[in-house]
Amino acid sequence: MDQSHASSPLAGAVHDLATEVVLALRSGDHLATVCGAAGIDEDNRTGIAAVRVIGADLLLPSVLYGRSPHPGDIAVLQRAVREFPPRPDASDAAVWSHWGMMSALHRTAAATAPGQPPAVPGTDEPNAAWLEQTPWQAFTHQLSVLAPLAVPAASSAVHRAAAHRVVDLSRGFVRAVRRRNWLQAAGAGRWLAALDGRPDSLGLDRGLDFVELMGGADPRVALHVRAARLTTEGRAR
Repeated sequence: MDQSHASSPLAGAVHDLATEVVLALRSGDHLATVCGAAGIDEDNRTGIAAVRVIGADLLLPSVLYGRSPHPGDIAVLQRAVREFPPRPDASDAAVWSHWGMMSALHRTAAATAPGQPPAVPGTDEPNAAWLEQTPWQAFTHQLSVLAPLAVPAASSAVHRAAAHRVVDLSRGFVRAVRRRNWLQAAGAGRWLAALDGRPDSLGLDRGLDFVELMGGADPRVALHVRAARLTTEGRAR
């Protein structure tokens, strides 16, 4: 691992894991294990914590290419769900992120083993009413944190809230670019790629090119930008 990218073992593990997800998104390779390539297994607690940070995006290559994820990746994501449940005082975004991981596991189980009980029990959607009146700046921040929910395979209350506030999200994307907050801009751009109704004047494709150019050294930025492009391509088919 390149230690220049890591201020802590967890940061390094997140960097390596996000890098492997990006490589899988670029190659379309759905057979190799993302976690295995990053040196993460079910007994690596730092790696499991990194999976909790990446969240449902661990399975994103399989979701966007419509293929089965590697069993090792599923097992590690299941372990992350069990090991790091939301605390009673967890933020709404943390609760939704955890729900997103469980939802990804359930969709995978339904596709690969229909009729079999999932290894992780299901749960109802958390409350998303807090997003309705959130100022557009904070709304963009929260949506960027929840960018792993911006996938074509599933809808949610967060997705519906984003669909009702596309203009606010577009303003937030522009603001994030101007403030050079590349990770937030990439997350907001990923949502916008999955939604209808964004202003033509936004120039999302060119904006994402710029975000990738300026912030693409961060693999989480590259992950969101690549996800946005694949989502746009899929919606155009």
